Amino acid sequence: MKRIGFLINPISGLGGSVGLKGTDGAETVRKALDQGAKPKAAERALTTLKSLQPVKNQFTLLTPNGLMGESVALEAGLSPIVLRDVCKNAVGLLTDTTFQDTVAAARIMKDNADLIIFTGGDGTARNVMDAIGTSVVCIGVPAGVKMHSGVFATTPQSAGLLVREFVEGRIRQFEECEVMDIDENAFRDGRVSASLYGYMTIPFSRGRTQGGKVSNPQDLQATEGIGRSVSEEMQPDCLYIVGPGSTTAAVMKALCLPNTLLGVDLVKDRRLVASDVGEKEILVQLKKSNKAKIIVTPIGGQACLFGRGNQQISPDVLYKTGKENIIIVATKAKIQTFYGGNLLVDAGNEEANKWLKGYYRVIVAYRQETVMSVDNI
Repeated sequence: MKRIGFLINPISGLGGSVGLKGTDGAETVRKALDQGAKPKAAERALTTLKSLQPVKNQFTLLTPNGLMGESVALEAGLSPIVLRDVCKNAVGLLTDTTFQDTVAAARIMKDNADLIIFTGGDGTARNVMDAIGTSVVCIGVPAGVKMHSGVFATTPQSAGLLVREFVEGRIRQFEECEVMDIDENAFRDGRVSASLYGYMTIPFSRGRTQGGKVSNPQDLQATEGIGRSVSEEMQPDCLYIVGPGSTTAAVMKALCLPNTLLGVDLVKDRRLVASDVGEKEILVQLKKSNKAKIIVTPIGGQACLFGRGNQQISPDVLYKTGKENIIIVATKAKIQTFYGGNLLVDAGNEEANKWLKGYYRVIVAYRQETVMSVDNI
């Protein structure tokens, strides 16, 4: 019988919806909570465990107590073996858990598990890597704001299906994938300072793992053309929700407006309404607008359209805007980095992911388009 380790960083991703671009540090966590951020990591971990229901009698689950695993495992209808003396803070407040708890739990699992499921972002991946290196197979449930590492599944459900295949003995290929992390202070200032910290071993199943973020080949002419093309088609009295990224930044440049490179800006009638906004402010502005559109670009290499670094554009924002009002921009050079050729979404819940499936026009240069599909496996 397989032994599966399972742990959650309960504060992971807390700052995403409020535009804080990460949750490192107790002060940032408190700021996110003060701004109305809601914890999402446990909900995403629960989705993963529910996917394991058909094989729950074929593995034993080893998990920390309280918020770091036990509570979610019990809610999923599983009977875990609980590490009660490892994460002493996991039964208190959300802000009581620390990265030391993650490292301590992962160290025990290193010697007692065949595979470890961890829920978090790049920082959590780094903590687990510090504890286990490449010695144990693991898979990340994406729950952070930033997930540049290649050790995550595409969605929480994909993580569950991947672990299920592992339990059933259907995984035959394993890969060492990179663990990346970025300087959150630099990230909040609009600079990406990413470093490779090491590698972890993950099970490979086509379409279920996201791969690492790939820097896009520079195609300035195409990028500038995209900016001009979108700006020329902008409609009066329409709210434009401009997502993060250098490709969307070209739209703001064409409008001669300041841009939050790694945040979300709001534009109406070719003027900046608000910059670096969170979900709450977007929803307020949507109530004031008769029509709205979202301008977004997928992440290079990962092909993820929603759910990686743009959690401010939440399911509620997407529903109120309408999928027919999503404007996707990406150069041909960026599209060539996408594994499999399709776009992926991890918008916040499986219902939203299914709703987003379909075919979309993608602006690739000035007055040039292609058609791509959102088709999560």
